[in-house]
Amino acid sequence: MISIIDDDDAVRAATASLVRSLGFKTSTFASADDFLRSPQVHDSNCVITDVQMPGMTGLELQNRLLADGRHLPLIFITAFPEERVRRQAMSAGAAGFFSKPFDGNDMIACIERALTRAG
Repeated sequence: MISIIDDDDAVRAATASLVRSLGFKTSTFASADDFLRSPQVHDSNCVITDVQMPGMTGLELQNRLLADGRHLPLIFITAFPEERVRRQAMSAGAAGFFSKPFDGNDMIACIERALTRAG
């Protein structure tokens, strides 16, 4: 199960379609809080999340998951790429960091690497 968190409906739908084309089940969420309140927080093998969202940001979600002992692969996507944010996400263990719009093949390769590393 790959969970996709983005406040933009179109990005969420397009990303879910891409992930499903690989044969994975997906769950989509409009916010990090929605994801954290869902059963998928325990069932996800990977999370693709926007960086900037209303409420909890993607980096805050990453910190929360790590604090809760959940070390699942996170792949970040953002319309506002900042090197400082990328470094922070990657140093905390992110599997990838992409600018919107991202290349589908690059995302697929990142998902496959992340899932292989996670076992």
